[in-house]
Amino acid sequence: MMYDWIVIGAGIAGATLSYELIKAGFSVLLIDKNNYVEPGTSSINQINYTATELSYGGLAFWAGTNQVTNQLCQESRIYYQNISSLFKEQFHLEIEYRELDLLLTIPCQTNPELIAKNYTHFLTPPQLLSIPQACELEPLLNPHSISGALTVKHGHIHPQKTTIALIKAFMHAGGKLQTDQVTKIAPHQVTTPTQNYSTTNIAIAAGGFTRYILQQSHIPLKIYFTHAEILQTPPVDIQLHTLIMPANLQRFNLERQSTLMDTPWLEPGNEPFPAILDPGAVQFCDRTIRIGQISRTLTDVNADINLTESEQRLRQHIGEILPALAKLPATCQRCLVAFSRDNLPVVGNIPGQEGIYVFSGFSNPLVYIPPLAERFSHWVKGSEDEIITQLLPQRLVRSQFYL
Repeated sequence: MMYDWIVIGAGIAGATLSYELIKAGFSVLLIDKNNYVEPGTSSINQINYTATELSYGGLAFWAGTNQVTNQLCQESRIYYQNISSLFKEQFHLEIEYRELDLLLTIPCQTNPELIAKNYTHFLTPPQLLSIPQACELEPLLNPHSISGALTVKHGHIHPQKTTIALIKAFMHAGGKLQTDQVTKIAPHQVTTPTQNYSTTNIAIAAGGFTRYILQQSHIPLKIYFTHAEILQTPPVDIQLHTLIMPANLQRFNLERQSTLMDTPWLEPGNEPFPAILDPGAVQFCDRTIRIGQISRTLTDVNADINLTESEQRLRQHIGEILPALAKLPATCQRCLVAFSRDNLPVVGNIPGQEGIYVFSGFSNPLVYIPPLAERFSHWVKGSEDEIITQLLPQRLVRSQFYL
């Protein structure tokens, strides 16, 4: 069968994009190496989890910084409200859409007022809290670990349940889901170990594997990935009242510094910038907790990582902020997270590659993916879109091919 679109990657990016494309009237095949609708299938790759599966699930609707991002944040809030009601009514599926208090911790010996100034440009600037106020909001917080905190209302979903709901809605509308591993792409063709698929257009929504798929297909594009590591607990009796993150995230500096030169990324075995750790935690409605996060810029998608050491580091750092979480039963998991060098998503067709599109590299993924997927589905039908135009991959095309 000749499809209008083949979407590669069934995380939340690929699931949302597939759902919007089929709503727009296209025939769509969604391919992923894992079957998320029927869990339990083993991954073909050494990375056993996607960024969707290990996500905190946070929705930073407050974090717009200009007209474009403010617009996307507003559209995203409406989108989640709509699908939350729609999927519950039509499919009896719950995405667990809710609102939490985000608590951004400010370490000891750091001036809280200076940190707060870094947030004044956001659509809804977080409020500065004293140590007692922060501990009142989050009783598990260690008051001796902070000089203050920032807080703002923060949307939240269960990312896996949301993805499964989107895929089921996509299939209900006539879309097809195929469990297979993409090894190579070319104009109008997707290759897997089992067969070749024919299509008019291809959309790569494979998150951290986007660069790898492009590399295997000899398509140059400056899109990158980190290895992220978190702790995942079973349901626990402890009650976390907020979503905890550091006010001064190191991840953005890691992404910026690691892409100053593209050469280290041309072959596996390199680490363009040392690993960082941003301590944070969130509890889901089923009482499981995710504790993070270590980020590494290792240029091999299957790089060896000592998860035992990672677990020790994560327990140590979260124990300084939230002591009650440090000794909870948990397993250390890893995934790949895509990013671009300019902190903008990569959305649109790749120059010189007929019918090959990218939908990846989101810095605020759960917020930006839905409105951009909706806009993308209209744009590929011929509608003009000033936001999509600013995100096209042509800004990131390299002058030479991968080695």
